[in-house]
Amino acid sequence: MLALLRNQKIRGIFFQLLTVIGLVAFLWYIGSNTVANIEQRGIQTGFGFLDGTAGFGIDQSPIAYTEENTHGRVFIVGLLNTLIIAFVGILCATIVGLLIGILRLSNNWLIARLAKAYIDFFRNIPLLLQILFWYNVVLRSMPSPKQSFNFFDIFFINNRGLYFPLPEYNATFFTMLASVIGAFIASIVLNTWANRRKLATGKDFMVFPFAIGMLILFPVLAYFIGGSHLNFSYPELMGFNFKGGKTLSPEFLALTFALTIYTATFIAEAVRSGIEAVSHGQKEAAISLGFSPYQSLKLVVLPQAIRISIPPIINQYLNLIKNSSLATAVGYPEIVTVFAGTSLNQVGQAIEIISMTMLVYLIISLIVSAILNWFNHKMKIQER
Repeated sequence: MLALLRNQKIRGIFFQLLTVIGLVAFLWYIGSNTVANIEQRGIQTGFGFLDGTAGFGIDQSPIAYTEENTHGRVFIVGLLNTLIIAFVGILCATIVGLLIGILRLSNNWLIARLAKAYIDFFRNIPLLLQILFWYNVVLRSMPSPKQSFNFFDIFFINNRGLYFPLPEYNATFFTMLASVIGAFIASIVLNTWANRRKLATGKDFMVFPFAIGMLILFPVLAYFIGGSHLNFSYPELMGFNFKGGKTLSPEFLALTFALTIYTATFIAEAVRSGIEAVSHGQKEAAISLGFSPYQSLKLVVLPQAIRISIPPIINQYLNLIKNSSLATAVGYPEIVTVFAGTSLNQVGQAIEIISMTMLVYLIISLIVSAILNWFNHKMKIQER
C-alpha cells in the first residue's frame, strides 16, 4: 500500500477520490437533514403550489394576468419581465458604453474629461443607490398627471410614468413588423455576401445604403399590402390619470436608467482598453492610406478593438442580468419580486421557489454566455 502511495499518479487519484467521497457525504448529510427537518415541521413539499390561485395582482404584465391566475402564471410573468428588463438594459448599456468608450479617447480635452468623469462617478456608486436615486429623487418628484410634461401632445411624462402611443395589433401592423424583420435579415445576408466578395476579389460593396433602403421600402410596401389600416391608441388625460396608449412605469424607468448608466461605465472601459490595445502601426497605416479619422476608427480600429473587448463585455452582460434582481427594491415585478417574494410569502415553499429562481438565472446566463462566445469565435481574425 505504501509503495502504491509513493506513485505520484496513483496518489493523485487516491486523494481526488477522497475529495469526491467527502463532498458526496457532506451533500448527503445536508440533504437528509433538510428532509428530516421538513417532515418534522410538517412543511408541504413538491410543485403542486404552482397550480394554486395566486390571489394578488401584478400591475405590469406582458401577458394577460388576473388575481385568479395561478402561481405558475406568476412565475411566467416574472420571467418575462426579467427578460424584458435584461434585453432593454443590455441594448441601452451597449450603445451608451460604446459611445462613452470612444469619447474617452477623444482629442477634445473637454469631451474626454467629461467621459472620464462620467465613468469615475457612476462606476463608484452602488447600483442599488442609483436605482433608489432615479426612482425616489427623479421620477417620483415629477409633476402629477394634470401637470405632465407634454411633448407634441403625444408623449407625456409624470410621476406615474411615461405615456406614448401604441399601435393597434391588426393585419397591417403585423405585416409591417414582419417586413422590418425581413429587412434586417436581408441586410445581414447582403453584408455576409459583401464580405465574402471582398475576400475573393478585394472589391468593396456599399451595404449601408441598400440596408437603409430596404428598411424604408419594405415597411412602406407592407403598409399597402396589409390593408393600409395602421391605427394608434393615443394617451389622453381622463380625470386624474391618462387612458390609452402605452405606459412605462417609474419602476421600469428607474431600473432601466440605473442598469444602463452603471453597466455602461464598465463597457466603456472595455471598449477604451480594446481601442488602446490596437497597435499604433495599424492606426498609422490607416492614415497613410488617406483614411479620415472617422474612416480609420470605423474600418481599422473598432473592428480590432471589438474583438478584444468582447470577453469583458460578456461578463458585464451577465452582471446586468443578475443585477436586475435588485428591482425588488422599487417593486418592479420581475421574477424575484413576484415569485421569490410575494408567492414565497404566500405558500412558504422556499426550497422549490428559490431553486426555480436560481435555475432561471443560471439558464439565462448560460444561454447568453453561449451566444456571445459563439459570436466572439465568429469575430476572430481568420488566418490564411
